[in-house]
Amino acid sequence: MTERRELRIWRGEGGEGAFASYLVEAEDGEVVLDLVHRLQATQAPDLAVRWNCKAGKCGSCSAEVNGRPRLLCMTRLSALPPDQPVVLTPLRAFPSVRDLVTDVGFNYAKAREVPAFVPPPGLAPGEYRMQQEDVARSQEFRKCIECFLCQDTCHAVRDHEENLAAFAGPRFLMRVAELDLHPLDAAAETGLDRARSAQEVHGLGYCNITKCCTEVCPEHIRITDNALIPLKERAADRKYDPLVWLGAKIGLRSGKTTP
Repeated sequence: MTERRELRIWRGEGGEGAFASYLVEAEDGEVVLDLVHRLQATQAPDLAVRWNCKAGKCGSCSAEVNGRPRLLCMTRLSALPPDQPVVLTPLRAFPSVRDLVTDVGFNYAKAREVPAFVPPPGLAPGEYRMQQEDVARSQEFRKCIECFLCQDTCHAVRDHEENLAAFAGPRFLMRVAELDLHPLDAAAETGLDRARSAQEVHGLGYCNITKCCTEVCPEHIRITDNALIPLKERAADRKYDPLVWLGAKIGLRSGKTTP
């Protein structure tokens, strides 16, 4: 069945602009990105929007639909109120470039600040061996498609520009947690305590575990429960637990603890 849906889209450049309304034909089973493509083909060829795979795996078409961070290609029209306009705006946490496109360079800068995996000494690539349980613990985090919806919805990034220099955001704190959980990561042997670094360098303390990042993740990664909260616990242990501190001092324990 064909119907006409109203799209209200933010149009503008560099943060300056206004909403424009369009009536677009819609078919059963379509997603918001289908309407955006039809709009570009019929009425607004100059509309700027990022997209690539249209399969929910590249993270390119991130935007806000009716005020909620979503992937345009995974948001079905049937899930939105049929008697109301579909309101599309760019990700609010990042600088506007044009229309629905934002500058997400902040995220790539934060990615470079996270030290990479440190290979274990004495083992060559291909010789690494891990228990399946350990693989499973970090495999969840590897599902991240870097859509940056979690970064956009995190109020510490979204509402407090003054935090940006000191706070990496949930996506990259999750990366720190993944490496800290990795049984073969030898960062501690180089003097790098990843949990302490999360607190002192990447701003873990700015996170107050509201779980908003988990709620918008299209891959259903339990960012808060499985990454941020355990990372907070390990950071607190290493900083305040006297037994952990003493063990590290006398060399009985490495910087890692079991979460």
